[in-house]
Amino acid sequence: MSDNLGLILQGLGVGGGLIIAIGAQNAFVLRQGLKRNFVFAVALTSILGDYFLILLGLIGVGTLITHTPILSLITTWGGALFLFIFGLRAFRSARQPAALEASRTDPTNTATSGLRSTIAAALAFSLLNPHAYLDTVVIIGSVGAKYPLGERLWFGMGALLASTIWFFGLAYGARWLAPLFQRPVTWRVLDVIIGCVMWLIAFTLIF
Repeated sequence: MSDNLGLILQGLGVGGGLIIAIGAQNAFVLRQGLKRNFVFAVALTSILGDYFLILLGLIGVGTLITHTPILSLITTWGGALFLFIFGLRAFRSARQPAALEASRTDPTNTATSGLRSTIAAALAFSLLNPHAYLDTVVIIGSVGAKYPLGERLWFGMGALLASTIWFFGLAYGARWLAPLFQRPVTWRVLDVIIGCVMWLIAFTLIF
């Protein structure tokens, strides 16, 4: 039992160390939490996306992608294009005063299409983000691959737990920052930072 607990803690440490960083997915979840826009759906979708990628890594898909040039090329350019477009949207949002009211309820909160588009965006940040593949499928998969199947499952449980704690904590913890983001300049700065992060990641992926 103590061995299994050790594997869970190792998976928790590896998963947490990789996921707690400034990146496209975390920036998106934080922004949705600040806007209080489908917070539970965004967090849950991000978690399920991580679950899927971590499981792919643990069964060896990461090795297949890194050793198949066409798959590597598709994931890199597809992810870079997605990040560039979302970064452009963040810069445009920073220029629109109506989008700077962090405490204002988002008008799409009551629209089914708004929920669908938000979930689609959360899925895209999970499944079209090459950095997410690197962290989950490749790195976590590589670390977990050194264990036999039975022990690998316990290690994977720790990594899954890290994603669960982080995304729910980030999404719902963002509301504590809401008073700060009642100032339009703060919201504008966040959008600019998000746009820069998206474009920087896209640039580094290509070059």
